[in-house]
This record gives sequence, structure tokens and C-alpha cells, in this order.
Amino acid sequence: MSAELVLAIPALLLLILLIAQFAIWAHATHIAQAAASQALSAARVQGGSSADGQAEADDVLAQLGSGPLRNPRATVNRGPQESTVDIGGEAASVVPFLHLPVKARAVGPSERFVPPALGFANPEAPADGNPTTGGKGWH
Repeated sequence: MSAELVLAIPALLLLILLIAQFAIWAHATHIAQAAASQALSAARVQGGSSADGQAEADDVLAQLGSGPLRNPRATVNRGPQESTVDIGGEAASVVPFLHLPVKARAVGPSERFVPPALGFANPEAPADGNPTTGGKGWH
């Protein structure tokens, strides 16, 4: 009876610690994704910059990431067509020698002003004429 307890109790405790470790990793991943989304929102707006996104990521990570997310780092790139935010770090460790990486990425189009094309063409008009007459014009 005692030999079984000597084997079963440590295995049960390890299982409980693994469940807790997974929960901390999931929470750290959600924090990283929230920081990436907020940074993307700041970087991709018209007039925004990579520095604006980086500042927003740093603020969110400072507020939320100090517990379950260790060594967070953010990379923000704003291009003319697309903005990208990558957040990385490591989940706080509960199980000794188990270090789980945390990664999150947010990508979206960069907002920019595009002047309207010259002319007065209706882009919604059918190419073959009046749709009510089958494209043959008035009878």
C-alpha cells in the first residue's frame, strides 16, 4: 500500500503542476495577443508610426505582462501597405526546468489616404449596359 502511494502522490502532484503551468502559459499568450492587437491599432492608423505601436506595446506589456509573461519583447513594423506586430517572451515557470515560449502576431493593412480616380465612372454599373433590359438599351 505505501509503495503505491510513494509512486502515485508525486505523479498526481506533477499532473497538477502541469495543469497549472498550462494555464499560466495560456494566460501569458492572451496577454501577448492583447498587446499585439493594441500595438497594431496604434501603428496602422493614418498618421501612425512604428514608434507609436512600440510605445503602445510597451505600455500594455508593462501593465499586464509583469506576472505570467517573462522577458517580453515587441517588434513593430509599419509599411506602406501592411503593419506587423510580433510579441515574444516566456511563460512564468511553475514546473522546474520547463520553459514555455510565448509568441503572438498581429497583422493588418496600414491606413493611408488614396485619392479618388479622375473621372465620373460608376464602379457599380454593369459593364454591358442597363441590367433591366439585358444590356440592350431602351426599346
